Amino acid sequence: MKKRIFWGLIAAGFLAVLQGCSSPGSSSADAKPAAAGGSAATKDIEKYRQMLADGNPADLYEAAGEDIWKTPMGPKKVSLQKCDLGMGPGVVKGAYTQLPKYFKDTNKVQDLESRLVTCMTKMQGYDEKEIIKAGFSKGKRKDIEAVVAYVVAESKDMPINVVAKHPKEKLAYEQGKKSFFYQGGPMDFSCATCHASNGKRIRLQDLPNITVEKGAAAGWGYWPAYRVSSGTFWTMQRRLNDCYRQQRFPEPIYTSDDTIAVSMYMAVTAKGGLMHAPGLKR
Repeated sequence: MKKRIFWGLIAAGFLAVLQGCSSPGSSSADAKPAAAGGSAATKDIEKYRQMLADGNPADLYEAAGEDIWKTPMGPKKVSLQKCDLGMGPGVVKGAYTQLPKYFKDTNKVQDLESRLVTCMTKMQGYDEKEIIKAGFSKGKRKDIEAVVAYVVAESKDMPINVVAKHPKEKLAYEQGKKSFFYQGGPMDFSCATCHASNGKRIRLQDLPNITVEKGAAAGWGYWPAYRVSSGTFWTMQRRLNDCYRQQRFPEPIYTSDDTIAVSMYMAVTAKGGLMHAPGLKR
């Protein structure tokens, strides 16, 4: 593990340098088709991602998350080891490949983060409102982010298998699709502005076409990820939050129905692809 972490820090430094060579003034509005075959810089980033994949700094979060999962915590002094992520109490292996999904006990479609909030409040006695209000990388939200890294890593290289069978799953999928294509805000943006056609990129980052399986798998399958530009681990909720910010929309409430619905749309579209998360992003 120490060796993986060392190379992960080297990878983070290298990608930070490459990022510094990109156009700092560009934005989502500058997204343009990539040159045939991709730019040389993009290919270099991919080459180093592959070479240093075993040294992703997300390993630090994964290790911390495993400890948090197994350690008795909270007012009730219990661990999360009996938390049901959809495959039975305590089953972590492969659980992320089937999320988001409908949970009978909450009567809701939940993603990984909202499900962890449920377990932390019901099993450990934490205050749900405090978790939601905390902010990213703060309070118990920081613990959730670490546990997310651990759980997601337990589904690495497995096929994405999210389906919309239950009526509420179907409803979430349809709502997520509507939200994905909804245009608004001062710049009249939508998720589809950047992620509904092939061959786009922003700076050195390719923008996958989320509306088709290959692109959705490239997007959903590599998140959550360690983000070099912020020097921290980003969950899918945080990634979506940033998408809303870039569209100049109001910041969504953590684990809101709409963010879970958009996740449902992406995950269902990505079905058949492989989970490669935790990823490593610029």
